[in-house]
Amino acid sequence: MRTALTEAGRAEAEGEVPVGAVLADLYSGKIISSGRNQCIALNDPSAHAEIMALRRAGRIRKNYRLQDTVLVVTLEPCLMCLGAIVQARTAGVVFGARDPRAGALFSRHEILDFAWIHSKFWIVEGILEQKCLDLLKDFFRDRR
Repeated sequence: MRTALTEAGRAEAEGEVPVGAVLADLYSGKIISSGRNQCIALNDPSAHAEIMALRRAGRIRKNYRLQDTVLVVTLEPCLMCLGAIVQARTAGVVFGARDPRAGALFSRHEILDFAWIHSKFWIVEGILEQKCLDLLKDFFRDRR
């Protein structure tokens, strides 16, 4: 999560919403790839931290299936990112803070309500939650 927070800090420095993600090997814990929000820089609404980390990992592994991996992200994934996580076949998702506006695992939707999810994964939430929340709160407070 600390590496994901570093990525979130990079996003903030670039004027993006500070969300960061890393994809790690389930067994070794080695980081395969990382990503940060880059929607503004890339003029791409799909350039969320999770998507960027998954895209890079796919290129590195030369496979769009990323089984036996864990996605670690500072903010609860949105519905778009949830779809990518399912398609990638990650084993688990770890996130820092819930997203009451767009979170698709618990906040806005209950993941168990999605019958279409054919690839199940485990979820751990609340890792370094306050640090993740503070980064976002400070960013949006400074913007207002």
